[in-house]
Amino acid sequence: MPLWIPITIAAALCQNIRTTMQQKIRGLLSVDGANFVRYLYGAPLALAALAFLVWGTGRTVPTITLAFLGLVTIAGVAQIVATSLMIHSFSLRNFTVGTVYSKTETVFVALFATYIAGEPLAFGSWIGIFVCLGGVAILSVRGKLSDIRSVLADLTHKGAVYGILSGAVFAIAAGTIREASKLLPEGDFMIRGITVLACMNTIQVVLMALYLARRDRPQLGKVWHNWRSSIWVGIFSVLGSAGWALAVTLENAALVRAVGQIELVFTFISSRLVLKERPSLGEWIGSILVVGGVVLILVTR
Repeated sequence: MPLWIPITIAAALCQNIRTTMQQKIRGLLSVDGANFVRYLYGAPLALAALAFLVWGTGRTVPTITLAFLGLVTIAGVAQIVATSLMIHSFSLRNFTVGTVYSKTETVFVALFATYIAGEPLAFGSWIGIFVCLGGVAILSVRGKLSDIRSVLADLTHKGAVYGILSGAVFAIAAGTIREASKLLPEGDFMIRGITVLACMNTIQVVLMALYLARRDRPQLGKVWHNWRSSIWVGIFSVLGSAGWALAVTLENAALVRAVGQIELVFTFISSRLVLKERPSLGEWIGSILVVGGVVLILVTR
């Protein structure tokens, strides 16, 4: 099995845990504050991982160019903007609409890889991506197939528009992370992936700290005050982000993000185990479609 596959699955699991924990601190922090936490506590861990690789294993930091820093900055800003667009989509319509449309990211990443990065996908991989997207849509409405029609009925609604925009901007983030890693000439995939992550997280901390200092200064104090709850968001955020960065260093970003859709299957499984609810037929269908789409991607890539 190629190494990027278990790394991607682990990243999806960590992201699932981080999202759950981030929802818990939403009662303590604003949307921007909760978003800032993932970078504030994640950046030092990414830098520590980079330091360990350099001084603990004898690796050297790859040569960093202005072009690399430019791409990493674009990726970092895109990730922040995409998250804000997705949250705005939730407020304009509802969580389901925002989730379904933000997951169009995989299609946009595939288009980016094919027409900009010069990494075209096999026809079967495209089919697998759309199969996954269908499964994600079903799981997002908790298996209620009749609700999908209402979610997809109004493409011009602001909630849908913001959700699709968030997917497109998330795709820019994923694609530019992949391109940034290509600009690092030395080192194995691990040192290159962690270098990308450490630089990007550091830039994100600076940008979001400046934004909050200007727009919502009290949140800076609240983030520090609630560090016991917030730090776990940072830990699982950096673990997930490290997984994504390492995986896209090894493989086409479109394939990585498509396989990463298995995150919603983890959500489905965990909710059943915790809440002891019987899954509906629709939820089983959605899970099977996601897993089947992932398998199709892997066998045809």
